[in-house]
Amino acid sequence: MSGHSQFKNIMNRKGAQDKARARIFSKLAREITVAVKTGGTDPNGNPRLRLAIQNARSENMPKDNIERAIAKGSQSADTSNYEEVRYEGYGPGHVAVIVEALTDNRARTAPNLRSLFTKRGGSFGDTVLFNFEHVGYIEFPVGVASADAMFEAGLEAGADDVQTTETTHEITCKPEDLGAVREALEKKFGTPNAARMDWRATVETPVADLETAQKLMSFVEELNEDDDVQRVFTNADIPDDILSQL
Repeated sequence: MSGHSQFKNIMNRKGAQDKARARIFSKLAREITVAVKTGGTDPNGNPRLRLAIQNARSENMPKDNIERAIAKGSQSADTSNYEEVRYEGYGPGHVAVIVEALTDNRARTAPNLRSLFTKRGGSFGDTVLFNFEHVGYIEFPVGVASADAMFEAGLEAGADDVQTTETTHEITCKPEDLGAVREALEKKFGTPNAARMDWRATVETPVADLETAQKLMSFVEELNEDDDVQRVFTNADIPDDILSQL
């Protein structure tokens, strides 16, 4: 490969990474703005804002971006009226999919998502919640404590479960306990990598072939590229040998 071609490939890759980063920052900023509108500008008295700022920092979102998002939410002249909407359906391989969105126009968001589901051979609007449970999720880097210490601290703080992997401690709790568990653990171990609400699959759908897995991953990526979409959850169970090929 020539030097020019290598440079072009590097720049194309950088451009894609910058675009993805900008999209993440835009979604984080929208969540901060909505949190301010619903609970005020003081993170100490607004748990949703505190969590949104924390998640933004974990993604290395610049301080100026965070401050602009807070300012936008506090301005009475800002007429944008975002609402939280959850969409459900089935994607490739009949995998259950939950899409959480923040939108100021349902008439735009729903048709866009329906089109993506249909294009990928899925079905939009089917109820799939019975495959999931709603949980609070907190994540710390593995180096902040031993597995035993984190397990004991998590249960003492009111968590339901603590799992330690090679890189992280993953704590789950009831949705209503997320704030209290996070605060208790933060006092002991510092700021977590993440603290958020998750949909966790309780009934999984096996994805046993590479082609279906590729279609599913592309589908989820397309969903995430929609500006209104905040989070995407699936109940896919993809074996490690297929994951390694993706």
